[in-house]
Amino acid sequence: MENITIQDIQQKVIDVLKTVFDPEIPVNIYDLGLIYDIQVTEEDEVVVLMTLTAPTCPIAGNLPLEVEDAIRTIPEVTKAKVLLTFDPPWNPGMLSEEARLELGMF
Repeated sequence: MENITIQDIQQKVIDVLKTVFDPEIPVNIYDLGLIYDIQVTEEDEVVVLMTLTAPTCPIAGNLPLEVEDAIRTIPEVTKAKVLLTFDPPWNPGMLSEEARLELGMF
């Protein structure tokens, strides 16, 4: 059996997060800068610390659940949990270069 490392799982999580999109902005949540931290335990449990573009975002209840569901599709992951924070608050400076290009912000 292939030896999967924590770094391998973290990369798979990033790849999956790039398939989840903010419904109001045509950019995935990873490139939007909404993901602050990804932790993988020795038991292959994933905990993601993320934010939303605004605390009053209408998808506040749905997006974290969608992210957890997406992470659970990774075969090696035993559990997925998303923690929501607004500290620090999201700002456009958190966009990746790819997202800036997509949104015409260069």
